[in-house]
Amino acid sequence: MESQYEAFCLADPLFYDSLTGSSTATDDFPLAARSLPAGWRRHEAEEWLVFRPAELRVPPQGWKVHVSACLDNAERVLGAVWDYCTARDLEFKFLRSPRIMLIRNAKYADRGSSGKLVTIYPHDEAQLEQVLTELGETLDGEPGPYILSDLRWGGGPLYVRYGGFAQRFCLSDRGRLVPALADPTGTLVPDTRGPVFAVPPWVSLPAFLEPHLLARKANSTNDLPYHIEQVLHFSNGGGLYVGRDRRTGEKVVLKEGRPHAGLDGTGTDAATRVRREHSMLERLAGIPGVPRVHDAFTLGDHEFLVLEFIDGKPLSRCQVERCPLIRTTADAETLANYTEWALRVYRNVERTIDAINARGVVYGDLHMFNVLVRPDDTIALIDYEIAWSLSERRRQTLGNQAFSAPRDRSGSDADKYSLACLRLALFVPLTALVRLGPAKARHIADIVADHYPVSPAFLTEAVEVIAPAGPDPRRRGRASRRRRSSRIRTAGSGPAAGSPTRSWPAPPQSGKIGSFPATSCSSGPASAASASPTVPPVCSTRCR
Repeated sequence: MESQYEAFCLADPLFYDSLTGSSTATDDFPLAARSLPAGWRRHEAEEWLVFRPAELRVPPQGWKVHVSACLDNAERVLGAVWDYCTARDLEFKFLRSPRIMLIRNAKYADRGSSGKLVTIYPHDEAQLEQVLTELGETLDGEPGPYILSDLRWGGGPLYVRYGGFAQRFCLSDRGRLVPALADPTGTLVPDTRGPVFAVPPWVSLPAFLEPHLLARKANSTNDLPYHIEQVLHFSNGGGLYVGRDRRTGEKVVLKEGRPHAGLDGTGTDAATRVRREHSMLERLAGIPGVPRVHDAFTLGDHEFLVLEFIDGKPLSRCQVERCPLIRTTADAETLANYTEWALRVYRNVERTIDAINARGVVYGDLHMFNVLVRPDDTIALIDYEIAWSLSERRRQTLGNQAFSAPRDRSGSDADKYSLACLRLALFVPLTALVRLGPAKARHIADIVADHYPVSPAFLTEAVEVIAPAGPDPRRRGRASRRRRSSRIRTAGSGPAAGSPTRSWPAPPQSGKIGSFPATSCSSGPASAASASPTVPPVCSTRCR
């Protein structure tokens, strides 16, 4: 899957699109409209705006400077970079809008490129040192996210990395077309852009960067009272680790929050959310199903929360292991046993949510990955970074779209909505569909009733919470989306005569679950992967 798949989902609620496509136009930074100095040119490269003197020639690769910033100081930083680069005939580019900047710094943005607001292309190492020294002094004290792929210059927002200036491509070991560098023989090799600073083997680190590399290595977990044993998960907001307390030998989980990175929809960073989670867990201490807090500390500006280790599996994995519908046959006893287990787990989750709400807190992030099921079927709810007090007028800022409450739900009603989705998803995990049409909840409930011995009242209550009787507030604005949808339909694209219209197979006969009918896609234009494009080794668009 394309690593930046999510970015194309954010552009439109129904259609994949580029963030800079005509249908998803954004408001550019005001600086984008500034008049250019004489002899300068501007061009657009997807989410970037590139500025360069018309007669300037720069090498195809070398040391580049990246500048990071936060949403609230981005325009100030851009102004300083503009003035510096245009006065010295330095090519540079920047992200064109605050919205794109937010998305590229979001929690699940690419860790290797996140944080980069500006890229500057020095001509050589001498100019590189000059830029770092002079512009570093100008921008000293400006906050910004740490760029994981780069080496930081001092304590400011400037970073460096050796990489491609012009776009050149080669095939990776896995056969994918990737950005490339030329090695000393002229052979193109992958220009690796991961979340760790690395220098190509034939390139020497300039002497003026060596002190900064030593400073980078100074931050270490060796002096912590916790030994890191395993990485559970990485996001742009930080890592989640399994560790052990060196003093007691107890197994723990460490959650990391990076400052100015891993932003949610309101621009709140991961470090702030980790501090919020600590506060909420302290408030909820003692509730069965809520993890205990062991410790909290700061390391290199990163916030860490040390939590009880829960010996359990995510509910999503338990469902895959147990669900009868993934098998070709299942008798009545198998269906009844699964139903009994699912209802038992649901009741445990509901009791924990009720206890959290009784403490005046909204959990706000219930979904099947955040429920851990122990071997005895007791549960624990994890991830409280977006939990909030009932006294606050807030809504969810992150969440799983199959369980996140619509904007018309607030307070504990947000948790009630997620619980209603869980009632259905435990049997048919398709509640993401109700984001497009709440009435789909009735269809899902009918499927559950067709296959499982579940009380009708259990399902009816869920449907009434998800899609209450009355006008659907989400209909507003759908007409335009329907018009857009009609434009992409091709003539004769409707179902063939006699084809079924049900979106789910018919209920099983004789208590058996039959195989789902096979489907196939009609032939279309050849994919890009099937072609053999000729990619020019160099083009005028600059790389990140």
